[in-house]
Amino acid sequence: MDATAQRRELRQRLAERRRELSPPQRMAAAQGLRRSLELLPEYHTDIRVAGYWATNGELPLNLAIPPLATRGQQFMLPVIGPGKRLRFAPWSAGQDVQPNRYGIPEPVDPTELFEPFQLDLVLLPLLGFDRRGHRLGYGGGYYDRGFAFLQDQARPTEPLLVGIGYAFQELPAIEAAAWDVQLDYIATDQELIDCHADAAGNGDTHA
Repeated sequence: MDATAQRRELRQRLAERRRELSPPQRMAAAQGLRRSLELLPEYHTDIRVAGYWATNGELPLNLAIPPLATRGQQFMLPVIGPGKRLRFAPWSAGQDVQPNRYGIPEPVDPTELFEPFQLDLVLLPLLGFDRRGHRLGYGGGYYDRGFAFLQDQARPTEPLLVGIGYAFQELPAIEAAAWDVQLDYIATDQELIDCHADAAGNGDTHA
């Protein structure tokens, strides 16, 4: 089986396991995720925080988003534009959303759109990850294209990229393609993983 077919099979298997979770399991995972994110200093202080609208069993951010507003931070959702351009629009609970071409809710008629380089902290959805910060995404390449500028910079820097996933989505190793953008941290329902520390060989994690 070639690498492309392997990735496709992995995506299907991990997505299916995610969809099988019960509502109580998802709620418990959301609580665990917030505890993991609270270990990350930038989660408490960064002004422009981008996330995602959880679909198809993704780990929900519903418990991680409300504290941002109380601290004066701005939460944003991704918006896909012409040419597969990825930008981000401010969104608050209760504001209208509409499905994009993939059925993922986006803010309706946003008055302001931010480029990826204008963000401080980005919470990225994923299907699989390894502790070196490699991410198995959905195959569209939106995040890799949007944040490709980070490839030429010393990491970590801004925006800080934090992958979000269930602990069972961890894989032993993901073979990175040349265009893959490495994650700085991974926050799961069980721990916060410092991908740069792991790459340096000391494997720092916070449970």
